[in-house]
Amino acid sequence: MNKSASTRMRVAVVGAGQASAPHLQSLQDLGAELELVWLVARSTERLAGLNLPAGTATSTRLEDVLDDASVQAVLVLTPPNTHGDIVMRLAQAGKHVLVEKPLDVSLDKAEQMVAICEQHGVKLAVMLQHRLRDAARALAQLIESGVLGSLVSASASVRWWRPQSYYDEPGRGTLARDGGGVLMTQAIHTLDLLLCLTGMPDKVIALASTSALHRMECEDTVAALLHYANGAVANIDATTAAYPGFPEHIALNFTLGSATLEAGELQAELLDGRKIHAGERQTSGSGANLMAFDHQAHRAVLQDFVNAIRTNTEPAVTGRSALQVHRLITAMMASSASGAAVSLVR
Repeated sequence: MNKSASTRMRVAVVGAGQASAPHLQSLQDLGAELELVWLVARSTERLAGLNLPAGTATSTRLEDVLDDASVQAVLVLTPPNTHGDIVMRLAQAGKHVLVEKPLDVSLDKAEQMVAICEQHGVKLAVMLQHRLRDAARALAQLIESGVLGSLVSASASVRWWRPQSYYDEPGRGTLARDGGGVLMTQAIHTLDLLLCLTGMPDKVIALASTSALHRMECEDTVAALLHYANGAVANIDATTAAYPGFPEHIALNFTLGSATLEAGELQAELLDGRKIHAGERQTSGSGANLMAFDHQAHRAVLQDFVNAIRTNTEPAVTGRSALQVHRLITAMMASSASGAAVSLVR
């Protein structure tokens, strides 16, 4: 049932770069529930040529959104190094926020923005959309039901490709703008999903490097080992130097069966003979065309965010839950720098 204009939630978007496309598509899909009233970009050039719903106002000033009391929720799609300051200003103005990953470039700033949102009673959701893929949800339910038993081992592989032209864009793969390389920008989705399925390890040892294929400040290749409190172990392989780019892959071994997630599909086999399949194969922007993926999972995160606001419940991907993958990535890079294992016990 379509909602009348008076009952649609009024939302704003801050940021109009390439990554805004799946968000704007999702807003269009949910047009019966949401009214896009503002789109803010850093320049008028960014606003040119955008196909926006009739009645959407455009601006280069965040203040226009902050001052509009009718705006309930804001999507923040700006570069990572701007997230913290923008989100905290929005929270202080009473706006609920859905922010692109990562939360911010530093763990300290990420923790601060989560705390500010909680203090002001606004919802903070993060676009870590792999959690809401059908296959991931099905596997999470299997694990929670106990039919797979206890975790024995796991692996996560993100073998993607980015040409040098990608890193030639100003700020790409830098600490100042992105907060890191392959871990913070590409592998973060798979690592976040791994943690949702296995829980947080108690220690990690990692090696990170920049391959001869790329001229960039940060890492494009990482290998890591994780150790869990119950004795389970996991390995991580992440790179943007694997031409032409391959589907991300998570494999989990349990005491009563095994499960794999690859490109949006779940395959599980239990010791009792049962076989379980869920999801459909999807592209994920693993190659040179980084926007070659379906926006359905983005829409699912947005729909869940809207539902959380309407029902005053927690979003599926809260800011606080997104801190976990930020802590893991920070620990991995610290381990690489020191050559020693890093504890994740808090």
